[in-house]
Amino acid sequence: MQTVLHTAGSRGDANHGWLQSKHSFSFASYYNPEKIHFGVLRVLNDDFVAAGMGFGLHPHDNMEIISIPLEGDLAHQDSMGNQTVIKHGDIQVMSAGTGVKHSEMNYNKDKPVKFLQIWVIPNKKDVTPRYDQITLDPANRINTLQQILSPNPEDAGVWIHQDAWFHIGKFDLDFKTNYNVKKAGNGMYAFVLYGSFELAGQTLNERDALGVTDFDQFELKALTKDAEILLMEIPLH
Repeated sequence: MQTVLHTAGSRGDANHGWLQSKHSFSFASYYNPEKIHFGVLRVLNDDFVAAGMGFGLHPHDNMEIISIPLEGDLAHQDSMGNQTVIKHGDIQVMSAGTGVKHSEMNYNKDKPVKFLQIWVIPNKKDVTPRYDQITLDPANRINTLQQILSPNPEDAGVWIHQDAWFHIGKFDLDFKTNYNVKKAGNGMYAFVLYGSFELAGQTLNERDALGVTDFDQFELKALTKDAEILLMEIPLH
């Protein structure tokens, strides 16, 4: 097993007033040659958008884009005709494929929205663009790993064009669980949402991340009450 630690403080920092964003990987004006991607995980942006503000209509292609609201509500509109609002508990996915335009706005005029935007490089190029959104019960991730994404449309969560599996777990103090790799050769990028964990012998605090490779299984232990983590298993090539 090999690991690489990315602390919360080592992320790129962009403050545009209405938008405060932390970049785990090189993005926009933030460039770090050692943090371009982790396998097919290309972008992990931790975004804070002021009340009533947001991203205007902009294009994407050949990327799997996943949005996970942490607090507040996010209004989505795209060139496929979708107009939706996503909130905590919802998972949104967009396969950009041959090309799509979308906007993301804070739906509320009186409070900020916090969400993760994640880009995964697909295993198929130029697919027909698609959109999906589901609502999961956060109570179903207490002391267990709730699957929120997979490669299979019939499985729990949303699906993408990639051999990737995402899980979120929220644990009591000292709760332990094991994660078993879904596909041999995949890597894991673990991102702490709240609290602290011990993972693969490393202590991780809030918004720290750990990349794990060459593993079949690892143990995860919560070091604080209500510790919450996002696990992203993805191909390394």
